[in-house]
Amino acid sequence: MKPTKKRTSKDYGRLFLNGFLMGSADIVPGVSGGTMAFILGIYEELVHSISQINKKLIQNLLNLKIKEIFKTFPWPFLLALGSGIITAIALLSHTLEWLLENQPIYVWSFFLGLVIASIPTITNGIKVWTISKIILFIIGTLVAYILIGLTPATTPNSPFFIFFSGMLASMAMILPGISGSFILVLLGKYKEVLHAVNARDIVTLSLVGTGATVGLVSFSKILDYVFKKYHDYAIAVLAGFVLGAIRKIWPYKNMVPVMVDNQTVFNEINVLPPINMTLLISLALIGCGALLISIINKAASKKLP
Repeated sequence: MKPTKKRTSKDYGRLFLNGFLMGSADIVPGVSGGTMAFILGIYEELVHSISQINKKLIQNLLNLKIKEIFKTFPWPFLLALGSGIITAIALLSHTLEWLLENQPIYVWSFFLGLVIASIPTITNGIKVWTISKIILFIIGTLVAYILIGLTPATTPNSPFFIFFSGMLASMAMILPGISGSFILVLLGKYKEVLHAVNARDIVTLSLVGTGATVGLVSFSKILDYVFKKYHDYAIAVLAGFVLGAIRKIWPYKNMVPVMVDNQTVFNEINVLPPINMTLLISLALIGCGALLISIINKAASKKLP
C-alpha cells in the first residue's frame, strides 16, 4: 500500500503519466480512471492515500503545521497523480468533445480494446477463486450492466444538485468499470460540466469540484477499509464492474427516443456492426487499445517503489 523506499524524480514522472492516462479515461463517459489505476498497479495506494484526508489533517492545515503535513500525508504521490489527471482534462477535453460528437465509433472502439484487455490484469489480483468470489464477480457484472442501461434523467440545474452530481461522479470515478463522467450522463449533467470545463465556468466547476472532493474523501475511507478486510472479494466485485461496463463502451449503437418528464431523451441500444471500412478501422483501434494495455502492463510489472 505504501512505497517501500523513497521515490525518485523518474518515479514521480511515471506517476504523472499514470495520472494523465487516468484523466484521459475519465473524460469519456463509460471509461473509468479507476480501471487505469488498477492496471497501473497504483489503485490500492491511491485509495489509501485519499483516505488519509481526515480531521487531523485539516486541523494541521488550519494551524499551519506544514512540516507535520509533509511528514504524515502522502502529498507527493497525490500531487504527481493529480497533476497528470488535471493536465489530461485541460488538454484533451476539447479534442474528445469533438471526437465524441463526430467520430464516436472510433473513440469507443479504442476504449473497448483498453477495457477488454484490462480484465485479465484485474482478475490476476485474486490469488484463489472460490464460489463466493465467482458469485460476487457475477453480481458486480450484473450491477454495472443494469446501471449502464438506465435512461438518462432530466434533472434540476440548482447549485445543490450540481454539487450532488459532482459528489456521486467522484465516488464512481474511483471505481473501476463505472466512470464518473457516465454518472454525469445518467444525471443529465455531462454536457453541462464538459462545457463548463471548456468555457472556464468557475462557478459550476467550483460546485462540481467541491462535491467531488466530499464524495472522493468519504468513499475512499470505505474502500480502504474493505480492501484491508476483504481484499480478494473487493477485487472480484470491481472486476465484475469492469466486465459489465462493456455494455456502455460497445461502439455500435442505435439511439431510441424515450419521453422522460415530457422531454425526449435517448436510450442507447447495442447492435451488430455492418461489414465495411468503418468496421475494419474499428477493429484496428480495438487492437491499438489492447496493445496499449499490454505496453502499460509491461511497464507496471516494474513495480513502483
